Amino acid sequence: MDFLKINGSYGEGGGQIIRSAVALSCITKQPIHLENIRKNRKIPGLRPQHLTTITILQKITNAKVIGVEIGSTELKFIPGNIESLDLVEDIGTAGSIPLILQALIPVIAISQKKLNLTIKGGTNVLWSPSIDYIQHVLGEAYSRMGIKFSLELSKRGYYPKGGGRVQLQVYPNNIKSILFSKRKTSDVKLICSFSKLPIEKIKKEIEEIKKRLTDVNFIVDIEIKNEEAMNSAASMLIYSIDENSIIGIDGLFDKKRQKFDLDFEKFIKSPSIDENLADMLVVPASLGNGKTIFQVREISKHLETNLFVTSKITGCKYGIGKISNGFEVIIEGISNPSIK
Repeated sequence: MDFLKINGSYGEGGGQIIRSAVALSCITKQPIHLENIRKNRKIPGLRPQHLTTITILQKITNAKVIGVEIGSTELKFIPGNIESLDLVEDIGTAGSIPLILQALIPVIAISQKKLNLTIKGGTNVLWSPSIDYIQHVLGEAYSRMGIKFSLELSKRGYYPKGGGRVQLQVYPNNIKSILFSKRKTSDVKLICSFSKLPIEKIKKEIEEIKKRLTDVNFIVDIEIKNEEAMNSAASMLIYSIDENSIIGIDGLFDKKRQKFDLDFEKFIKSPSIDENLADMLVVPASLGNGKTIFQVREISKHLETNLFVTSKITGCKYGIGKISNGFEVIIEGISNPSIK
């Protein structure tokens, strides 16, 4: 069998290259051999959160997999035929649901299949986009690119207990290339969810954040939700959307600092899309019918990694150019009608 070899230590050398490589293997039906998985990390090899993503994609694509075990630094993934499925999955504790959905959604949509998934785990955890980001930011971006999905949050799940529950539906779609340019809107939406924390403290923090945004001429619409979870925690999403741009940041409440962990500079200074969204758009953009163009403040390691692995598997071309307020990224999709 002809495997495409991929160096898993390239770029950020973490879970991103695993998720993207396996997702693209499913879509293109290209068997892959991932080597040096998380080689330079303190604990190398596959971790439990990676196994869940691989296992679900294995079910959906009837794949054969070699090396899918904790600590494995090599993985062979041989995709089969993708089926429309109803699935119930439990990650256990607070494993990130959003990271799994980030890999699953394009596979199902681009392959012209349907998925009904109920999944339990962490909805708002460290080092992962929040479920709110997936719903409001990624959902808007994917919709413009032709990818439609619906998401219902039944219960929040924070670290360390997890217990979150999400229902996902993905529909067959046709991918479109898209152009993002400079943000025009000054309207901002702020969504905050909290559990087992004093609402007075939450409101005080929100007022400080609102002032910080209004001081730079944003108009802020606030939504606060008391949503019961298994442990005390809070999360926040701030985003702005117009016809030219989609920009969001999210973060959790740091109990030691008594502050939300948010990078306001990334939100305020992002030109057309934020850094996290940039790397999530690479896979569908690579399969579009033309050039997808967007501007970002910085080229993150995740974006660099996704461009590398996606171009290697699909054969898409991309370019990066310096602009006054960051970088412009151009991805030329392969418009491959054989991918179904």
